[in-house]
Parts: sequence; C-alpha cells; structure tokens
Amino acid sequence: MTFQAIAGKAGAALALTAVALSAQAANTMCVFDIIGASGDAFNMAKDYAVAMQKTGVTVELKGFTNETAAVEEFRAGKCDALMATAFRTRQFNGVAGSIDTLGATTVVRDGKVDMPASYEVVRKVVQTFSSPQAAKMMVEGAYEIGGIVPFGAAYPMVNNRAIDSVEALAGKKIAALEYDQAQAMMVQRVGGKPVAVDINNLSAKFNGGEVDMIAAPTLAYKPLELSKGIGAKGGIARFPLLILTYQVVLNQSKFPAGFGEKSREHWVGEFDRAMKLVQNADASIPAATWMEVSPDHVKKYTSILRESRIAITNQGVYNKQGLKVIKKVRCAASPTEADCASPSEEG
Repeated sequence: MTFQAIAGKAGAALALTAVALSAQAANTMCVFDIIGASGDAFNMAKDYAVAMQKTGVTVELKGFTNETAAVEEFRAGKCDALMATAFRTRQFNGVAGSIDTLGATTVVRDGKVDMPASYEVVRKVVQTFSSPQAAKMMVEGAYEIGGIVPFGAAYPMVNNRAIDSVEALAGKKIAALEYDQAQAMMVQRVGGKPVAVDINNLSAKFNGGEVDMIAAPTLAYKPLELSKGIGAKGGIARFPLLILTYQVVLNQSKFPAGFGEKSREHWVGEFDRAMKLVQNADASIPAATWMEVSPDHVKKYTSILRESRIAITNQGVYNKQGLKVIKKVRCAASPTEADCASPSEEG
C-alpha cells in the first residue's frame, strides 16, 4: 500500500472520528410549547441554544405540543434536557418546583394583591436558586435544574360570574391537572368537584362546558381561545392562585461539569423578557372580562391558600426546603403579612 493510500485512509478515519465526536457533543432538549415552533417558549429555547454554544455545548431542540410526550421522551433518555412547566418538572426537583405552589409567592397588602411585588418575589427566588450557593439544591438524583423563567399568574377563569366566592364553588366542576395531586386536593377542600385534565385538553373541556372553572395564565387566553369558555356570563377573577414558571431540567451526566450554573445564569437574564410577554398578555384581556375581588374575599382566599399549602405540604406533596426559602424571600418583601409572624416554615 502506498504512503498516499495510507494517508488517505488515516484522513478518512480522522474525519469519521470528528463526525462521531461532533454527534456526541450535541445535546438534545425536549421543548414543550403548546403553540409549537412559533411559540414564545420555543423562541426562548432557540436563543438559549445559541447562547450555550459560547460555553462549548451544542443544544439541538426537539419541539413538542404535547407536554406528556416531551416528559416521557426525556425520562426515556431520548433527550438530554427538558423545558416544560414546573407542574411537570417538579418530579425531577422538588425544591425548584416549589415556586409553583398555591399562594407561596403572592404578596397581599391592605386587602389587595400586589402583583409587581409578587413577581419580584419570584425574581428573587429564581436568583437565589440560580446562585452558586444554591447549586446543591438544584441537583436531585441524576437531574439538575438548568433555569427558571416566569410564565404568569394562574387566575381563576369561570363560565359564570356568579361563581364569585368560596361558597359558590361548592359542587362546581373545577379542572385539576391530573398529574398535580395538589390541585385536586385544593378543589376538594373548597367543596368543588375536581375534573382531571391536562394542558392539551384543558381548553376543550372549559370551552365545551365540561368544567365550570379553570386556573390559567393570561398567556394561554388567546392561543387556547378561552374566551369561548368564559362566554358572555363568565370572567377572570383578579386573584392569582399561584405564579407559574417554565423550568429547564438537565440530565446531569450528559453535560460538562459546571454547565448547570452557566445555564441558570442565562435564564436569570431572560426574566425581564419573559415578564414582558406576561405583561403584554395581561394587557390583551378585555377590561370587561376581569372580575375584581373585594378586600374581604382577598383575605379569605389568601387564608384558604395558606391552609391548603400547609395541609398539602404535610402530606408530602410540596417540598418544605423550597418553601422555606420562598417564605423567607416573601416575608422580607412584605413582613406584615399574617403568616410571617408564624414560626411555621411550611411556606
């Protein structure tokens, strides 16, 4: 064999090796966006992939409009990372998932919900969880949280404005995500009838009259055509049951050491961008659709959420460590809230 032939074979072998290494270097992320590749979450994921190239990590996106399928692909190891709602990612890290807990981040002052202050609580919690000091809390088993961004408050949306009090919820059919045990427990505590749903059939059941109430962010209002379910008689109560987040979960073994921290830093920087989307969605709701909540009802609802949070936490559904951090941040922002004087640290 000539030298040229040997060199040619060696070159081909090196080229194949380079291709193999390149393939190994690419990490796949399952991204849930109910709208698909044109949705806000997917667009943020695309920018994330570009930003991570600067760290030497190539992230290839795999989009899903079905959240269950995205999670199952990730659990099966077909994706190295997952971007989905915290209701789904909580199973991989309970501390980070505690942000999306009933009333945990909501600030109430003088009988009114202070939404700017509530979102600032979420911001500070995200910053805290994303700090190097909290790195160990962001790892649970084989998984690591790679970022958190706000997705907006979950507001009660009803098909009849007569459903305007806790008492009025008795016997009503209320949507509860089938994979979030806390929601069904909450519905039962207020005397409602939980109806199991998932994100993909939530709007069909509400718009079709199968449920009387759902809890959803304003970002879902137009894409899911929730105005159909609200109709002429319904509305959106201006009282957040919780503030939702999107979270990125990494299969830690598939990424270089230290990548999780860089990933979290990126998403901290995306907080304001996500909040702009939330604010635009809030502003898009017709003024007549909103239902104002009286100070007495705000006080009552806040108390019910706290009692429910304690009970659900005691049953092992919510993460106590995460809720302690959140309560500390919220009480620093609003120390006069009733539960801040309590020694209990359930959240």
